[in-house]
Amino acid sequence: MTEVELVIDAKARLAEGPSWDAEEKRLYWVDIEGYKLHIYDPSSGRDTVHEVGQHIGAVVPYDRDRVMVALKSGFHRYDLASGKLTLLHNPESHRDDNRFNDGKCDPNGRFWAGTMSLTDKKNQGALYCLMNDGQIKTVLTEVSLSNGLGFSPDHKKMYYIDTPTGRIDQFDFDLDTGEISNRVTLFSLPEGTGFPDGLTVDAEGMIWVAHYGGSQVSRWDPNTGSLIQHIEVPASNVTSCCFGGEELDELYITTARNGLKEEQLLKTPHAGGVFRVKPGVKGQPTYRYKGIK
Repeated sequence: MTEVELVIDAKARLAEGPSWDAEEKRLYWVDIEGYKLHIYDPSSGRDTVHEVGQHIGAVVPYDRDRVMVALKSGFHRYDLASGKLTLLHNPESHRDDNRFNDGKCDPNGRFWAGTMSLTDKKNQGALYCLMNDGQIKTVLTEVSLSNGLGFSPDHKKMYYIDTPTGRIDQFDFDLDTGEISNRVTLFSLPEGTGFPDGLTVDAEGMIWVAHYGGSQVSRWDPNTGSLIQHIEVPASNVTSCCFGGEELDELYITTARNGLKEEQLLKTPHAGGVFRVKPGVKGQPTYRYKGIK
């Protein structure tokens, strides 16, 4: 069995959205419910915390001193040195009962992120794309809990999770325009293994899925919909994963403490931490936002 290593004993309420900045050799991740952006430096083991004052659903690299974030109040640019937030677009300014959740950039540097209800209402969220010119596009509506996103190595497919459905769906993806089409379901998680949360795609085109409530990440073949392997994680609520490290051969895994009872926390004291494992395969790079400067 492949052993996972605890790298940050953060005890985060809802650790999520890991993304690897290859240029700066650091890992970004968020604690959505803790209103925190984290930056982990593997060379020193230091995890730097930035308080953002509201729900933070996703973070992606931008340039050396700034990142892009999806906050409850929309898409922002965040200056790491000053802590200044610059609003770029808030597509849900008309409502206060949703928040942004998972997001990432496509290979052309557009920033995709979706929303969900704060009160578990169905079909109240959406998936948006912040284009390179700073304009926003509504891609999907009637989403319940917008979650994992990923792209195939040939950039022709996009994968997507709306968590309550239990499914991992695939779209045809046009890299030039950012248009998606022809939605199909590739596979669903087996009953009793939790709900699909975040995902990443490795260099071989296989899909890695985090199991919320399932204590694992699993690897799937999108061509056959078959399970290839799974890695157990010492936390029930596994939220997301991404590849990092110098060779992109390390899988970083985020977890949550949210909703766990005292006896569960006693069994899994490192829930809410960030874990790392070498799964024997390399990943694709985390794409950075390539839009307006």
